[in-house]
Amino acid sequence: MDNAVNGYIESLIKDRSELLSEMETFAEAEGVPIMELAGIETLLQLLRIQRPARVLEIGTAIGYSGLRMAEALPDAAIVSIERDENRYKQALDFIKRSPQNDQLDIIFGDALETIQEAESKGPFDALFIDAAKGQYQKFFDLYSPYLAEGGVIYSDNVLFKGMVAEENVENKRIRNMVNKLKSYNDWLMNHPDYHTVIIPVGDGLAVSRKI
Repeated sequence: MDNAVNGYIESLIKDRSELLSEMETFAEAEGVPIMELAGIETLLQLLRIQRPARVLEIGTAIGYSGLRMAEALPDAAIVSIERDENRYKQALDFIKRSPQNDQLDIIFGDALETIQEAESKGPFDALFIDAAKGQYQKFFDLYSPYLAEGGVIYSDNVLFKGMVAEENVENKRIRNMVNKLKSYNDWLMNHPDYHTVIIPVGDGLAVSRKI
């Protein structure tokens, strides 16, 4: 999205709570990847419309998006998976200071290995994928069986700063990541069991509804 338009949209968004603002400042200072403001506001609005009772998030980081989802969905339970021990501890510290702390259940471990533990807390009405981008299709395959009928899978960062639209990416590591995301996007759009749309907001949000 055009930077000026994006900046205008962000200027209209209401201020967050003191805790959430602190988390945004912390994330920027520490280089923690959290959703861009316009992107997460779009996700939250879609979730408000959907009104899921149980949400599974892959990629807790410091707990920012989990708390935002809990705030937007006061009757929902949010289960989140984080493999980085430092991020996991930071998330717990932030979450315990929030009035939404009883809505969140954080699983410590690699999402490629925590399937059984997550399954025991399902089924889920919504799945939010926001972790290792090279593993998105694996996450989708592993956890989509625990999605309730008519459930929705949200995938963040699918446009990867617009690089998926570029013909040539010089950096080899980034090029590999871009190619994996391109493959994931193509696979998503052609998945026989889901209707998918990619919204060019934030870093790109794919919304896949189970048929």
